[in-house]
Amino acid sequence: MSFILPEYHEPDFTLDKFTSADDAKILPCERDGVAPDNFHATSIYPEYFKISGKWLLATESRMDAVVVYKGGSELDVVEARYLKKGDLVILGRSEDCEDGIYIHASGFDSPATVTDQFAFRTGRSRETAYSKDYDLLYKLLEYERENGVIAWVLGPAITFDADARRAMQSLAEGGYVHGLMAGNALAVHDLEAAYLKTALGQDIYTQISLPNGHYNHLDTINQVRRLGSIKNFVDEGYADNGIMYSVIKRGIPFALTGSIRDDGPLPEVVGDTYEGQMKMREIIKKATTIICLATQLHTIAAGNIAPSFRLVGGTIRPLYMYSVDISEYVVSKLRNRGSLSAISIETNVQDFIVNVAKGLRVF
Repeated sequence: MSFILPEYHEPDFTLDKFTSADDAKILPCERDGVAPDNFHATSIYPEYFKISGKWLLATESRMDAVVVYKGGSELDVVEARYLKKGDLVILGRSEDCEDGIYIHASGFDSPATVTDQFAFRTGRSRETAYSKDYDLLYKLLEYERENGVIAWVLGPAITFDADARRAMQSLAEGGYVHGLMAGNALAVHDLEAAYLKTALGQDIYTQISLPNGHYNHLDTINQVRRLGSIKNFVDEGYADNGIMYSVIKRGIPFALTGSIRDDGPLPEVVGDTYEGQMKMREIIKKATTIICLATQLHTIAAGNIAPSFRLVGGTIRPLYMYSVDISEYVVSKLRNRGSLSAISIETNVQDFIVNVAKGLRVF
């Protein structure tokens, strides 16, 4: 059976609470970067605003942004720091029409089906059986390869195992990777594995630490910086396998965002936090499925940037988000930060990625 997207059911705007609601209140910003008092902060769900008697959808919602009315039927969702003096900001803190604002958290709800169970299951634990989740994920990814955009958020654990690296490379080469977000460490240790066959100085197959192996990632960074870019490192033959190799060779967009603890970093790593957030957003705003593996902070960042839905060709569809980690705390943290529609799988991510690649028959 092929994957079928859940149907979105928009609100019934003929109901009295919609027809009798006043228009949303709007005030201009008095200065750059400062919203008017009582501004409305957005969520991950579809949100509608009554303007001149008509309910308008904010199509790019996400956590904790503000809504700017641009005129006509156009609403823009932006972080408050990007507001400009004179921008018309929507006000109101209620969510059920009282302020001309309606948050539609149940748009994909319908009588219980496999798809609904897949899309909105919560309350997972390490005791959960994930066989059905894998089967549904295979169908989703096969669908998304042809019809959507699959973005991956990766922690460095993926690079520490030879099979996991090859599995992730196989997924990219098989067309199942359309965007990559990670930190400096993911790229460093993946390139180290291609260049010196180690990750953090350990052989990526035997896990044996090599003499002076703790220099290997530093030597890798130094060589990439000498050549000027990861692309040059790949093009000049220093890496002929792995995740970054496949991303570069296939022209897959990627965002590497920096951290205070970074070694190096690699030339492509963005050190400015807000610039890095915007580079992640460039990938996420196109994504229809996001899979986050073993990286707590990047996972939470991606969850806060992403809505629970996507408008594609005039149709509203779910944006699927996975959080995969061996720590129950990490997958719970994403849900606690507001990404309530995230699907969690608690397992070793190296095993997870190998299972996915084998299930999709690319490995």
